[in-house]
Amino acid sequence: MSPRRTGTPASPPKKAAATSSVRVRVGREVAGRGGKGVSVITGLPLAPAQLEALAATLKKSCGAGGAAKGGRIEIQGDHRDRLIEELRKLGYDAKRSGG
Repeated sequence: MSPRRTGTPASPPKKAAATSSVRVRVGREVAGRGGKGVSVITGLPLAPAQLEALAATLKKSCGAGGAAKGGRIEIQGDHRDRLIEELRKLGYDAKRSGG
């Protein structure tokens, strides 16, 4: 009989099989936000529901708000380095874009 797992946190979404050929970029944008910057993740090969789940995981790890819209994830504030680290832990080849 195998031990039962109770109270385990929800696991992050599974990554797509072909993530090695995908270019996941993490950048920063301030345009149209009154000077407030957001970290933007683009190039994720995920369905909208999976994108929402990944956004929730990343928002918790950064301790910030954000949204998943238009096939990209926006996290409030400049969290590029932390986001790249988290995405690499999940198996994505994430790189910094912009300056």
